[in-house]
Amino acid sequence: QVQLVESGGGLVQTGGSLRLSCAPSGRTFNLYTMGWFRQAPGKSREFVASINWSSGNTYYADSVKGRSTISRDNAKNTVYLQLNSLKPEDTAVYLCAARRSASNVYEAWGQGTQVTVSS
Repeated sequence: QVQLVESGGGLVQTGGSLRLSCAPSGRTFNLYTMGWFRQAPGKSREFVASINWSSGNTYYADSVKGRSTISRDNAKNTVYLQLNSLKPEDTAVYLCAARRSASNVYEAWGQGTQVTVSS
Protein backbone atom coordinates (compact mmCIF):
# COMPACT_ATOMS: atom_id res chain seq x y z
CA GLN A 1 0.00 0.00 0.00
CA VAL A 2 1.33 3.39 -0.99
CA GLN A 3 1.78 5.89 1.81
CA LEU A 4 2.69 9.53 1.33
CA VAL A 5 3.91 11.89 4.04
CA GLU A 6 4.27 15.60 3.35
CA SER A 7 6.28 18.14 5.29
CA GLY A 8 7.69 21.61 4.91
CA GLY A 9 4.64 23.83 5.06
CA GLY A 10 4.43 26.91 7.22
CA LEU A 11 3.79 30.62 7.43
CA VAL A 12 5.73 32.88 5.09
CA GLN A 13 5.47 36.48 3.96
CA THR A 14 4.57 37.53 0.45
CA GLY A 15 7.57 37.03 -1.79
CA GLY A 16 9.04 34.32 0.39
CA SER A 17 9.87 30.72 -0.40
CA LEU A 18 9.13 27.28 0.95
CA ARG A 19 10.22 23.78 0.03
CA LEU A 20 7.70 21.03 0.51
CA SER A 21 8.73 17.40 0.78
CA CYS A 22 6.86 14.19 0.07
CA ALA A 23 8.24 10.87 1.22
CA PRO A 24 6.42 7.98 -0.44
CA SER A 25 6.71 4.41 0.79
CA GLY A 26 5.15 1.06 0.15
CA ARG A 27 6.50 0.19 -3.27
CA THR A 28 9.01 1.08 -5.95
CA PHE A 29 8.03 4.34 -7.61
CA ASN A 30 9.97 4.26 -10.85
CA LEU A 31 6.72 3.48 -12.70
CA TYR A 32 4.84 6.27 -10.96
CA THR A 33 4.15 9.93 -11.49
CA MET A 34 4.12 12.07 -8.39
CA GLY A 35 1.95 15.13 -8.17
CA TRP A 36 1.33 18.10 -5.94
CA PHE A 37 -2.14 19.54 -5.53
CA ARG A 38 -3.52 22.28 -3.33
CA GLN A 39 -6.85 23.11 -1.80
CA ALA A 40 -7.78 26.47 -0.35
CA PRO A 41 -10.78 26.94 1.98
CA GLY A 42 -14.01 26.92 0.03
CA LYS A 43 -12.28 26.01 -3.22
CA SER A 44 -11.87 22.78 -5.14
CA ARG A 45 -8.63 20.86 -5.26
CA GLU A 46 -6.23 22.27 -7.83
CA PHE A 47 -3.34 20.62 -9.66
CA VAL A 48 0.01 22.30 -9.04
CA ALA A 49 2.78 20.19 -10.56
CA SER A 50 3.82 16.64 -11.38
CA ILE A 51 6.96 14.67 -12.13
CA ASN A 52 7.46 11.32 -13.81
CA TRP A 53 9.69 9.45 -11.42
CA SER A 54 11.48 7.52 -14.14
CA SER A 55 12.01 10.16 -16.82
CA GLY A 56 12.03 13.25 -14.64
CA ASN A 57 9.59 14.98 -16.98
CA THR A 58 7.69 17.73 -15.21
CA TYR A 59 4.45 19.58 -15.73
CA TYR A 60 3.17 22.73 -14.02
CA ALA A 61 -0.09 24.59 -13.63
CA ASP A 62 -0.04 28.05 -15.17
CA SER A 63 -0.68 29.53 -11.72
CA VAL A 64 2.75 28.42 -10.45
CA LYS A 65 4.77 28.11 -13.63
CA GLY A 66 8.00 30.06 -13.34
CA ARG A 67 7.67 30.27 -9.57
CA SER A 68 7.93 26.63 -8.60
CA THR A 69 10.09 23.59 -9.23
CA ILE A 70 9.18 19.97 -8.68
CA SER A 71 12.04 17.50 -8.33
CA ARG A 72 12.83 14.07 -6.96
CA ASP A 73 15.80 12.64 -5.11
CA ASN A 74 16.16 8.96 -5.89
CA ALA A 75 18.63 8.35 -3.08
CA LYS A 76 16.28 9.82 -0.50
CA ASN A 77 13.14 8.56 -2.21
CA THR A 78 11.64 12.00 -1.79
CA VAL A 79 9.80 14.42 -4.03
CA TYR A 80 10.15 18.16 -3.49
CA LEU A 81 8.12 21.19 -4.46
CA GLN A 82 10.05 24.44 -4.27
CA LEU A 83 7.73 27.43 -4.09
CA ASN A 84 9.15 30.90 -4.73
CA SER A 85 7.73 34.41 -4.93
CA LEU A 86 4.79 33.26 -2.87
CA LYS A 87 1.55 35.22 -2.96
CA PRO A 88 -1.39 35.27 -0.55
CA GLU A 89 -3.42 33.38 -3.15
CA ASP A 90 -0.98 30.48 -2.80
CA THR A 91 -2.34 29.89 0.70
CA ALA A 92 -3.74 26.36 0.80
CA VAL A 93 -3.22 22.84 2.03
CA TYR A 94 -0.72 21.22 -0.31
CA LEU A 95 -1.15 17.51 -0.94
CA CYS A 96 1.19 14.99 -2.45
CA ALA A 97 -0.30 12.29 -4.67
CA ALA A 98 0.86 9.30 -6.69
CA ARG A 99 -0.43 7.59 -9.80
CA ARG A 100 0.90 4.92 -12.06
CA SER A 101 2.42 6.74 -15.01
CA ALA A 102 0.23 4.74 -17.39
CA SER A 103 -2.89 5.97 -15.61
CA ASN A 104 -4.55 9.36 -15.26
CA VAL A 105 -5.97 8.57 -11.83
CA TYR A 106 -4.09 9.45 -8.69
CA GLU A 107 -4.50 6.45 -6.43
CA ALA A 108 -2.77 7.60 -3.26
CA TRP A 109 -2.87 10.85 -1.35
CA GLY A 110 -1.05 12.30 1.60
CA GLN A 111 -2.66 14.17 4.48
CA GLY A 112 -1.39 17.54 3.29
CA THR A 113 0.74 20.33 4.67
CA GLN A 114 -0.51 23.87 5.28
CA VAL A 115 1.08 26.78 3.44
CA THR A 116 0.03 30.24 4.58
CA VAL A 117 1.27 33.37 2.85
CA SER A 118 0.74 36.62 4.72
CA SER A 119 0.36 39.94 2.92
